[in-house]
Amino acid sequence: MVEGQGSLFHPSFAGVTLGLLHGAQPDAFIVCHEPTRRTMRGVQTPLPSIDEVIEQTVNLGRLTNPAIICTGLSINTEHLSEDQAFTYLDRLSREYELPATDPVRFGVEPLVDALAELYGEPEPRPKKAKTSARRAN
Repeated sequence: MVEGQGSLFHPSFAGVTLGLLHGAQPDAFIVCHEPTRRTMRGVQTPLPSIDEVIEQTVNLGRLTNPAIICTGLSINTEHLSEDQAFTYLDRLSREYELPATDPVRFGVEPLVDALAELYGEPEPRPKKAKTSARRAN
């Protein structure tokens, strides 16, 4: 799993984000979107549509992983009422045929379930052995 801090569309972060996309060669990605925001943070660049993000990520990602796909939509609905959020997420899910959720408000289960369905359940992580750290005096 690679967590990105940028955008292929943000003039300040596109180069780093593209490097992460090519270097990580992900099989899957989840689009993050905030429907009430019109421009990217710190610049006056318009926010791309979800369609544009999916298309650009797939097109650029195919250079290093021809099988890359979008598996879900993570939507920040904090500025929508709960009813508006559910309606919007439902519409997106039907439109894109992908799970759509606000992970903070409603949890990540739909996104994780989609990944598990495609790639299988993750293996349990081994428990780390307890170690005691001692400071040298």
